[in-house]
Amino acid sequence: MATKIRLQRHGRKNYAYYHVVIADSRAPRDGKFIERIGSYNPNTNPATVEINFEKALKWVLNGAQPTDTVKNMLSDEGVYMMKHLLGGVKKGAFDEAEAQKRYEAWKTAKLSAVQSEKSKLTAESEADKKKRLQAEADKNKEKAALIAAKRVKAIEAEAKASAPEVSEEVATEEAVETPEATEEKPAE
Repeated sequence: MATKIRLQRHGRKNYAYYHVVIADSRAPRDGKFIERIGSYNPNTNPATVEINFEKALKWVLNGAQPTDTVKNMLSDEGVYMMKHLLGGVKKGAFDEAEAQKRYEAWKTAKLSAVQSEKSKLTAESEADKKKRLQAEADKNKEKAALIAAKRVKAIEAEAKASAPEVSEEVATEEAVETPEATEEKPAE
């Protein structure tokens, strides 16, 4: 029987998640399976992958063929690295303690690389957020300055509109006073 390590779809429409299963290659995608070894949820950011390392390693060593997607997941989890190291132990290149030590070094390096990438992405998103907030604050200041300028113009226009009325009133008052002032006073 040819066994495959593949994904089995679950969930609802437009929101799928998957079980990582060992199944006969002739079985339907969502049909009968031999063993469930993990899950994969692509809906989270980053995607959540949970795989039972020992079971996956056992099946890979027994010859189960993974699909492309599952092979990438197993490789990221380190199953294929451990398979490679166990092959070196089998050939006598080094002992099992050295293989475990090399695997731990690989895993530590991978975790630190992932952590540095996450911190880099977080720092970039924070910098982008600050940049957008600063741009928004600058736009708000520009808008406030434009609004203040419009208000000043409106006040000046209103003052000009009311100023001719006042000057006309003053001019008419002066004109009324002027004939009286120009009247000759009788001589004494």
